[in-house]
Amino acid sequence: MGLLKKFWAARKLLLVVLIPLALLPLPLIHPSSEASCAYVLIVTAVYWVSEAIPLGAAALVPAFLYPLFGVLKSSEVAAEYFKDTTLLLIGVICLAASIEKWNLHKRLALRMVMIAGAKPGMLVLGFMCCTVFLSMWLSNTSTTAMVMPIAEAVLQQLISTGAADIDEEAEAISEGDEEQGGLADKEENLDKTQLELLFRKESGTKSDLITLTNLEDLNRSTQKDTVKRQSNGYLPQTAVSIPELPTSSRKQSSRYPTKRDHMICKCLSLSITYAATIGGLITITGTSTNLIFAEQFNIRYPEAQVINFGTWFIFSLPISLIMLFLTWVWLHCLFLGCNFRETCSLSKKRKTKQEDLSEKRIQEEYEKLGPISYPELVTGVFFVLMTLLWFTREPGFVPGWTSLFEKKGYRTDATISVLLGFLLFLIPSRKPCFSQAGDRDQGSGSEDEEDSDTLAPMITWKDFQKLMPWEIVILVGGGYALAAGCKVSGLSVWMGRQLEPMNSLPPWTVTLLACLLVSAVTEFASNPATITVFLPILSTMSETLHINPLYTLIPATMCVSFGVMLPVGNPPNAIVFSYGHCQVSDMVKAGFGVNLIGVVVVMVAIMTWGVPLFQLSEFPAWAVIGNMTDSL
Repeated sequence: MGLLKKFWAARKLLLVVLIPLALLPLPLIHPSSEASCAYVLIVTAVYWVSEAIPLGAAALVPAFLYPLFGVLKSSEVAAEYFKDTTLLLIGVICLAASIEKWNLHKRLALRMVMIAGAKPGMLVLGFMCCTVFLSMWLSNTSTTAMVMPIAEAVLQQLISTGAADIDEEAEAISEGDEEQGGLADKEENLDKTQLELLFRKESGTKSDLITLTNLEDLNRSTQKDTVKRQSNGYLPQTAVSIPELPTSSRKQSSRYPTKRDHMICKCLSLSITYAATIGGLITITGTSTNLIFAEQFNIRYPEAQVINFGTWFIFSLPISLIMLFLTWVWLHCLFLGCNFRETCSLSKKRKTKQEDLSEKRIQEEYEKLGPISYPELVTGVFFVLMTLLWFTREPGFVPGWTSLFEKKGYRTDATISVLLGFLLFLIPSRKPCFSQAGDRDQGSGSEDEEDSDTLAPMITWKDFQKLMPWEIVILVGGGYALAAGCKVSGLSVWMGRQLEPMNSLPPWTVTLLACLLVSAVTEFASNPATITVFLPILSTMSETLHINPLYTLIPATMCVSFGVMLPVGNPPNAIVFSYGHCQVSDMVKAGFGVNLIGVVVVMVAIMTWGVPLFQLSEFPAWAVIGNMTDSL
């Protein structure tokens, strides 16, 4: 048993060493570019799925194995690790750092929850809406980590109010019992009075008087085993520290006053992680899987010019809105029941004491932020400006602002992102005036060392570094390197030939199978690793079957984000699970429904409004060119 424990403790190290050795005969027995590329691909995929080493470290495997096996030159591999998408991410992180530093995200979240109200159903919907909106621009993990403390404060207020209500009900019941006691109570009160007078002579303190009075009650309830007597028949000396009402002991034995309160906590907690996932689908920068898809697609099909911020937003926004509503209905029915009239009423007459106190708590948190500050205003302007410039760059139905330049194709979404991110390092965080009022107008997120600097910028490099996910950058670069190796070595063509028997299946069936496959795999593997492995395979399969690649790639990319059934499925799940309101079984039940809703909605979308938007009814010329390039 001791040896087995040692092997189990060293399982990751053994996997890292044994997998390359076990697969080494593949390139040695078949010394070809395809076999060498397959070896690198399998080793990297195993490292990613098993997470035997950090994802970023595993993404560096192609950087040294491709040159060693003669698949790609070292300079060619290095060029794959920093692309246009990396610059897009850098600019977005600059804006996200400013949003978080100056607490604009907290102001938006609290305001949206205040609008929704404190009814359980509307409270859940309000938190979901603000989480979806924030997750469009921030990472899913950052959004969940920001919203959960606010939700937890509301939940704790709800729990404490529920416990107080239970105590009040218990006191009312006990008062009713005393009134029905009659003469027996009078005699008992006389005995208590005598005890009080006796004890006043001994100590004279009110608290001890109450304690002794309660001891008499406990002494008379020995039949209920509330207090045990010593062998000599007298109360033990230490019993004076025990007197507590039975309701108080019940309250301490359980974290939640009622089962309904526990259900509300479960529903609200899970709704936040699901809303973060839904919000990440809306924009191309909402989650790393969207970025990986966009960059790999544009590299593989440079003539396509189909995927940009605007087209993705138009396609994914209806999906997210439908998913948001259906997910809310599913969670409400699962945890709060189907009585929507009771839990979603906006009438003030129907509000309980718990709901009134919850609203007051949210109002207090919002008032702590004070009036909107100058840095928040600047950040909001940059936020709106970046969104408008993305939309109007190449909207499709009208000429965009890029048509004002002579040379076409030089300006992308990354150009806008980096420009505005760069300006945030230059613009002062104080109003451009020298009055004392201007100096005092600072947000709550300013640092002490910046208070003395009147030209302190909106963000510093330290603020940017705190949020920049360099591991994701390297991971994305590793995916690009793998895709480039598959293309140059001819492995993608070989994989496509193996998939030719699927020609008889209709396109929607192929897409559905791809969605179900990636949804299952991503429950146990990281989302970026899953999409990086599957994108080259699905692209080759689509070309072989003469299906528009977007018909399979877009649904698969979205379904990769639906790893919501387990705490290890994605970081937002782990954050919510750490608060202790939900068990694994709760996440599995709720997550299965959300996963099913997501796959169905995505399939309906790609078969309806996705067809005219991306011209999916025909096999495009740019896909033929990409296929010919692979075969060279």
